Amino acid sequence: MKKLGKITVVCMCMFLAVGALGQKAWAAEKVLKVGVIAPYTGSNARIGAEIKNAALMAFEDIGYKIGDYTVKLVFIDDQMDPAKGASAYAEAAEREDVQATTICWSSSVTLALMDLAVKYKVPHIGGMGGAQSEIDKYKSDPKYKGYWMGAYGILSELAVGYVEFLEDSIQKGLWKPPKKLVALFALDTEWGRTVVSSLKKSFQNRGWAVSSEDFFSANQTDFYPAMAKYKNSGATVVAGTSSIAPLTAAFTKQAAEVGLKAMIINDGLGWIGEWYKLTGPASNYVLDMIPQFSTPKAKEWAKRYEKKFGFEPSATASGCNYDNINLFVKIAKRAQEKYGKIDKGSLHSVISDELCTGKLTYGTDEGAILIKKFQYSPELGSAPKTGMDYWGLPVIQYMNGVGKVVYPPDVKEADPVFK
Repeated sequence: MKKLGKITVVCMCMFLAVGALGQKAWAAEKVLKVGVIAPYTGSNARIGAEIKNAALMAFEDIGYKIGDYTVKLVFIDDQMDPAKGASAYAEAAEREDVQATTICWSSSVTLALMDLAVKYKVPHIGGMGGAQSEIDKYKSDPKYKGYWMGAYGILSELAVGYVEFLEDSIQKGLWKPPKKLVALFALDTEWGRTVVSSLKKSFQNRGWAVSSEDFFSANQTDFYPAMAKYKNSGATVVAGTSSIAPLTAAFTKQAAEVGLKAMIINDGLGWIGEWYKLTGPASNYVLDMIPQFSTPKAKEWAKRYEKKFGFEPSATASGCNYDNINLFVKIAKRAQEKYGKIDKGSLHSVISDELCTGKLTYGTDEGAILIKKFQYSPELGSAPKTGMDYWGLPVIQYMNGVGKVVYPPDVKEADPVFK
């Protein structure tokens, strides 16, 4: 009995010692909670799936470790709805205590979340919305500095690319439209209204007239009345955007079905990897402005993605957001290097002092697969620099399921084909 008692005591001591060591190790673990904002459910859940997968790949590639912090992802479902997005964000900030957030596909949701980011002092990196209203709001009050840094370039500058391409084609005799008349369309969102406004200004500056402006609801699938209007007006270009795949696919297929002869600019058609499965040959001749998996490094990443998740990624929703998240990782590493910790305060300081001023950059030379260089400046506010040396979007044309760059000339992959 005495021997048994001694053995029992020894075992208990060992158990307590191991438990104490375990508690010490557990207490020493540093966890960094990062919110990833996207529409994981609702009308644009397909985009949300691509964003989630990009986030998983980015953090798996670093073993969910930044310095001595273990990263825990908190997926914030905004459902492409500002009110629902705000509710989900507040829950993540209050219950999960996220120290930073990244992505956010919708401009309308972004506008609802910017004030919450300031309220909870949670810095955000990598918003994909590009509405001018976001940039205007950011510049309207110094309190937003460093709390909501978008990833998309200024849309009014990017939209010029379409018009430059068309004008260049006219000047070279590749295209001879009977008149310079454009009809504009978009999903009725902040993003859509900004696209229409930017396109309208760009076309009018080059002598084009605008025949109509149409804004569609998220659940609209019947575009035959609009197609009839475009045909009757004689519009030689129909240009616009939609961030919802079913709407985009229906619009594209119905344009082909009714035999619309106008050149179609459908900005964002290729935002999901399976765009051709949705549109088929109806997408032939359509113009878009999106990055491409064109380099060996980007192509290898896309193959790795498809093997892992079972479907082809889009360069925008998956590839660009992979780069956005790795920009955040660099900022987080810098925060620990400079301040010895990664939290709301240290991240905000690095963003304000180094990212916003253009000192901290990130690009292909450091591992980015698509964005040549993220660089911000005080003049641009929450948007990074645009251009082929920074955030550059070439004009591509879709033919038989493949999108090839047709403009600008120095990166052109194919000659454009006109109807």
